[in-house]
Amino acid sequence: MRLALLGPAGTRTKALEAAAHFVLEQLRVDRAVYLGVDGALDEVIATWAKELVGEDPTELAVWERALAACAEAEPEAIDEYITAEQERRALRTFESLPDEGTRAVEMLGGALAVMIHDKALLDEEDMLPARLLLFGKSERAVVKQVGQRWFLSPGSFEVAGLMTLDDDGDGVALTLYDENLSPIRNEQLSLQRMAKLKVGGAGG
Repeated sequence: MRLALLGPAGTRTKALEAAAHFVLEQLRVDRAVYLGVDGALDEVIATWAKELVGEDPTELAVWERALAACAEAEPEAIDEYITAEQERRALRTFESLPDEGTRAVEMLGGALAVMIHDKALLDEEDMLPARLLLFGKSERAVVKQVGQRWFLSPGSFEVAGLMTLDDDGDGVALTLYDENLSPIRNEQLSLQRMAKLKVGGAGG
């Protein structure tokens, strides 16, 4: 499982667009979550979909597009249409948090990850089962371990904006990228639970 975390775009929607292409086409992530709540990624993906298949890229219009593209087309044109539709469907990899309080979850390295825009809205029900707390509301990237939990943020695209988490079988591998989409930090996150100490009474 490879998860991409995209931070708030701010004024840098072009940087967000470049990062979206990067994580899908080069990193081939399984899931990409936008941790901003400004709708910027939705606009990027909508434009991308239209560039691929036309002005109505919705699933409802797929048969209309197929008829228009393939009814009298040569085999090469039909292949191009199928490729474009496959690329459009791959955009389902992306999702956005609809508001500040909405949570999304994922399992990584056998541990629960909770994603939210504003970590101040995390409550006890979020904190107790989660080992990875992923949030978007931070100008700079955050990689901080507190007890058994990791608090992680990709930061905004004004500074950085992209982080990936890989479930590699030995835990979770974190990679943070700079504004040029070059890796600037790699870290293996320890998710081993602390051993519980059993205190016995004196005597048998």
